[in-house]
Formats: sequence, C-alpha cells, structure tokens
Amino acid sequence: MTDLLYSEEEDALRAAVRDLLADHCDTADVLARAESGAPYDPELWKALADGMGLAGLLVPESSGGQGATHREVSVVLEELGRSVAPVPYLTSAVVATEALLASDAGDLLGELASGRRIGALAVALNVAPGAAYQLVRHENGALHGELTGIADAAVADVLLVPADDGGLYAVEADAVTVSPQVSLDLTRPVATVVLEGAAGRLLGDAEPAVRRGLRAGAGLLASEQLGLADWCLTETVRYLKDRKQFNRPVGGFQALKHRLAQLWLEVVNARAAARNAADALATGSTDADVAVALAQAYAASVAVHAAEEAVQLHAGIGMTWEHPVHLYLKRAKADSIAYGTAGRHREALAELVDLPAP
Repeated sequence: MTDLLYSEEEDALRAAVRDLLADHCDTADVLARAESGAPYDPELWKALADGMGLAGLLVPESSGGQGATHREVSVVLEELGRSVAPVPYLTSAVVATEALLASDAGDLLGELASGRRIGALAVALNVAPGAAYQLVRHENGALHGELTGIADAAVADVLLVPADDGGLYAVEADAVTVSPQVSLDLTRPVATVVLEGAAGRLLGDAEPAVRRGLRAGAGLLASEQLGLADWCLTETVRYLKDRKQFNRPVGGFQALKHRLAQLWLEVVNARAAARNAADALATGSTDADVAVALAQAYAASVAVHAAEEAVQLHAGIGMTWEHPVHLYLKRAKADSIAYGTAGRHREALAELVDLPAP
C-alpha cells in the first residue's frame, strides 16, 4: 500500500525551507514587491536554487541535479504556497524542467538545475494537460508568432517554444519581446511573448514534452494550493483566538467553530489528494493521470474557499491592502484556472475512469 505520510527526510526538508522563507520571504517584503509591480525576488531564488539546490530536485544527478522525486518537490511547493513566494519555482524547476526531461537538452537541463538560468514553457498558464495550445510558425529556420498568458516569462532566461512543425525550441529571452499582461495574481505575473524571426534550438518533439510538463505542473500545483489553504486556515484560527467581541474570543462562537471545522476537513482531504498526485508522479504510476486530475478537481476549490474564509473572518483588516490575505486570495483564484480548471479536470477524470456524465 502506498504510504502518503511525510518521511523523516521530507519533514527535514520542510523545516529547512520554512526556516529559509522566514528569513528571506517575510510578509512586508512580499507586499512591497507586489505593490511595485516587480514581484520577483532574485535573492530568494538564489537562496533556494543555489544555496539549497532545490531547483534541481527533479533532475538526475548525472545531469547536475539532486535526483529526488516529485514527493520532495511537493513539500517545497507547500511551503512556497504558504508564503506566496514570488519565485518561478513551479514554472522553471517543475514545468520547464519536466519538458526538458522529455527532450534532448542535457546542457540546458543542468543550467536550470543549478538555478543559474530560469526556464519557462511558452504555453499559456490556463492550458490543461492534453489540451490544445498556441503554436508559433517555424519558417526558414526562424520562429514567428505571438503567445499570451505565459507565466514568469518576464524573468525567464530561456523560453521553451512549441512550433507548428511539431518541434520544441529553446529560444533565448533576449531574442523575443516580452510585454506584461494584467494579472490577478500579483506574485506570479503573466506576459505576452512576441517572436519576430527569433532563432531557436530544436530540443525534440513538442507534444510529449508539453504534455509531461503540464501534467507535472497540474499535479504539483495541488501542493502549492494545499500550502496556501493551510496558511489561511492557521492564520484565521490564530486571529479568531486573539480577537475579542463581547469580551470573549471570537473563535469561541459556535457558528465560526463549525465553519473552521468544515474548512479543516477540506484541507485534510486536499492534503491526501495532493500527496497522492505527487506520489503517483514520483513512482511513474499508471494511475498518475487519474491522480493528477483528481487532485486538481478538488484542491483548487479548497484553496479558494480557504482564502475567502480568511478574508471574511479577518473582518475589516482582511479587506485592507496592508494585510497579506488578499495576496492569498488572488493566488488561489489564479491557481484555480492554472493548468486547467477544476471542471476541465473533472471531465478528464470522467473519461479516464469511464464514468459518463449524467
């Protein structure tokens, strides 16, 4: 039977990442960066990627990585979700890395593993695994076209671009034009990428690489959503214990206890779904597609519900720009459509288990 409990090594990894984030990703700094319009934190990324080697967890040791699994990555993403950390970990260390693992790009894989370079798969953030995505035109050895909704494109050093000839190309960021788009999530911006005769290095077939990258992204996004939901629950409980009304803690009122108990159950179930998806990806299970679809079908709504409850139960302070809870609500809402909506994943799940819609 699969053991979804955290191992001692995973608990130690969690403690190390949480300590690092406590030192390098405090709330005031994240809020200030979000307000500036340039949320990316290069010092935090350097500490995660270079200092701890976390950017290369999914990369084999022979290619310069750590040779770990999706289970360890899921622990890291839980902690990054708890801090809404403004770093391109999901897009570079997971999605782009997984796409490269399905391609022939050993040198580039090592660069992403070391954190010296940041990669981004040039597929819109809302695209689900197996769904259609935008392609650029490959003509006379150059790439032409426009791609929208590319997460973390503004901080990427190299873009992995699918073209209409079926190939996946590595394109240097300075060979394209990147224009920021309005994004609800202030900590994970998206952008439009325009290629006008950009040179690209062929890495391999686009379809299997994109599918692998998006599947890993969707499956491990559930761990980020879990971390976000857990922070919202924990902070809301703490606040309601401290805040008093009619000379008693607000958290003592039965109606609020029931709401928090229901939310706790949802978070516990989301943890099971997220851990199952991470384990299925780590072991190469034949049920990995089912586990990923199930995790995203459930975790997205839990994260949104937890963030909404946090805003409401923090009362007036929860509606202010100074309190960080709005960052969690915006990340939760943006994540709910990233790598496919919950509805899209339910449809995929129904097909996978041969369960026709009513």
